[in-house]
Amino acid sequence: MEPNVRFWITERQSFIQRFLQWTELLDPTNLVVSIEKIEKSRQLLLTHEDASGSDLEDKRVQEAWKRSLSTVHPDSSKLIPGPFRPAALLPFTAPMVFLSMLPVKSLKSMILPQVSFYTYSTVFNIVNGNASYDRRPHESILVGAGVIASSTFFGLFPRLLQVRFSLNSIFSRSVIPVIILAQLSGMNVVASRSLEPLRGIEVMDKEGSVIGYSRKAGTKAVKDTATSRVVLFGTSAFIPEVFSYFFKRTQFFLQCPWSLWTLKLSCTILVMGLMVPVSFSVFPQIGRIQCSELEKEIQSATEETELFYNRGV
Repeated sequence: MEPNVRFWITERQSFIQRFLQWTELLDPTNLVVSIEKIEKSRQLLLTHEDASGSDLEDKRVQEAWKRSLSTVHPDSSKLIPGPFRPAALLPFTAPMVFLSMLPVKSLKSMILPQVSFYTYSTVFNIVNGNASYDRRPHESILVGAGVIASSTFFGLFPRLLQVRFSLNSIFSRSVIPVIILAQLSGMNVVASRSLEPLRGIEVMDKEGSVIGYSRKAGTKAVKDTATSRVVLFGTSAFIPEVFSYFFKRTQFFLQCPWSLWTLKLSCTILVMGLMVPVSFSVFPQIGRIQCSELEKEIQSATEETELFYNRGV
């Protein structure tokens, strides 16, 4: 069985345990760990199949789990490219979220932040989604290009209206952009991973044996991940806006107006630093689904009452 899958199946963790686990996996050093060290860690886990994530006596095992879970895809057993590993989400998207929420001076000033954010989000979702179904490279490229174009358009459209009709109320400047960002982040997951509900993803028993491919499991995996993205980016955009609203009414802001952007950027990074592990921990990495909820052909292929699937990140 793939070590990462074995870990998430055997380690029945609570939300708090998953949160603490993700704080370790999101360590920035996981972005630059060498391929040689990853391969050694994987070899250690493959030769010690009884090694568990709670084995505190062997520091080598702990470090091996950390490297494997943070750098290797559980479906394909391939290395995840450095810029799209889970630990890269915060440093790449926090500045983009900050720039996307700045007041609009001209539509041109908003195009680059929007394109950058949705391009990165789309590629991140495709790379870290479920990879157990048959997917050709050109299909991912076509789907990704379409999702990037549509997400960018819908992200820019309310800004275009704001510039065109000079809408300066707090609702149009702060509330609507937060809602749009949160909803589009969720829809970006749904669209970029749209092949999973269509073709079905692998469902397996507790031993890791594949029982079949389920479209219902694919739908649940995409839905749960999309929900976590809405929570992540919605909260990360909303809280800095609230802080900014009250900060503008202080005497310090009147004396140092430039300090608003420093506060807002710092607040965005801090909030996202907390919300990234929270959003990753809301749902288990390897999801569980009752066999009775799946297709009849899968129900007839096993006597298990509960099956497992990779939700993706």
